[in-house]
Amino acid sequence: MLYVIPTPIGNLADITLRAIEVLQKVDFVLAEDTRVSGILLRHLNINKPLRSYHVKNEHRVVDSVSQQLLAGQSAALITDAGTPGISDPGFLLIRSCLDHEIQVQCLPGPTAFVPALVLSGLPAHHFYFEGFLPHKKGRKSRIDYLSSLDDTFILYESPHRLVRCLSELVLACGETRPACVCRELTKLHEEVVRGPLLKLHAWASAKEKIKGEIVVVVAGM
Repeated sequence: MLYVIPTPIGNLADITLRAIEVLQKVDFVLAEDTRVSGILLRHLNINKPLRSYHVKNEHRVVDSVSQQLLAGQSAALITDAGTPGISDPGFLLIRSCLDHEIQVQCLPGPTAFVPALVLSGLPAHHFYFEGFLPHKKGRKSRIDYLSSLDDTFILYESPHRLVRCLSELVLACGETRPACVCRELTKLHEEVVRGPLLKLHAWASAKEKIKGEIVVVVAGM
């Protein structure tokens, strides 16, 4: 059995009771960063073998993990924050398990784009989740495509690229397109800024240093 377990995106109290129960009973835990996940497991008083599973090694270890599961062991797949497979490693292992007829269960739980979408105040009945934009090749074409959508769209962005991202969105979508930037959701310094894209660009440009995880939500055309 492979259990896909969402973990808190900031506030450790957001872990579910079911997630704790599963983490207590599995044979081992696959973690994007064992140091980060170790903090969570220690907070929950759970002592389980931790193994690295991230974008740089997933192709190399997916077969060996699948064989362990076929042999009767159970594992939990977690990421640093949020739901595995959503802009995080997970797809390759889940597909391998399904190909080998290994049972997979995905627990419901935290993912950053859902609270950001709700907090934005923008239409949420239809939306497009892009995740991370390409850093270089194909970035402009993706932004141009997103700007043409009728539905609200959602991006993940790193703090040091936020000003650049908002500048590109202003050019593609126009200065007055409604949008929202969410930073450090569920954490002590959570910040939600709403307004036209040009206002958000001015806000981000004026900040001395932007820290934390960023979600950008933009209204449809």
